[in-house]
Amino acid sequence: MGKKQKNKAKRLSISRGTILFVAVIVAAAGAGIYYLINSSTPVNVDHPVFATPTNIYIIGTHDPTRGYIYEQESTRQGKGSLTGATPDAAIHVPQGSLVSLHFINEDKDTKSPMDLNIDQFKVHTNNLGYFQAQTINFMANKEGTFSYYSNLHPEMKGSLTVDP
Repeated sequence: MGKKQKNKAKRLSISRGTILFVAVIVAAAGAGIYYLINSSTPVNVDHPVFATPTNIYIIGTHDPTRGYIYEQESTRQGKGSLTGATPDAAIHVPQGSLVSLHFINEDKDTKSPMDLNIDQFKVHTNNLGYFQAQTINFMANKEGTFSYYSNLHPEMKGSLTVDP
């Protein structure tokens, strides 16, 4: 190899540290994209949905007189019982919207585990201990009124209405 070829090869060589740095950056970017796609895919559809969700906060609690109940908290409407005698206890969302359901176990009386299920939208939370929370995203892609319930406490019920 001539002197000219050696100089050219020296200029084109990439150090091992540079290759490692680029590999780490590519792996981090790939992991970020994977996380973004998985966290943007609602439980009842097979593709990511990049839309602003309708946030619904449901609290599981225990009332000494009524037993285990769901309560709804909304930034617009305040707090209301979903299984008590309050007027219009149903949750309403527009059809086609992305819903971010935030379920929180706030049963400080009995500290019993709680869950929430909406079968029609494939929403099934884990059994949550006291003060644990879980968020599930789903598409409100079916019109109608749907019940949600607890497997652990059959008296806990509520309804979700998807309006056209």
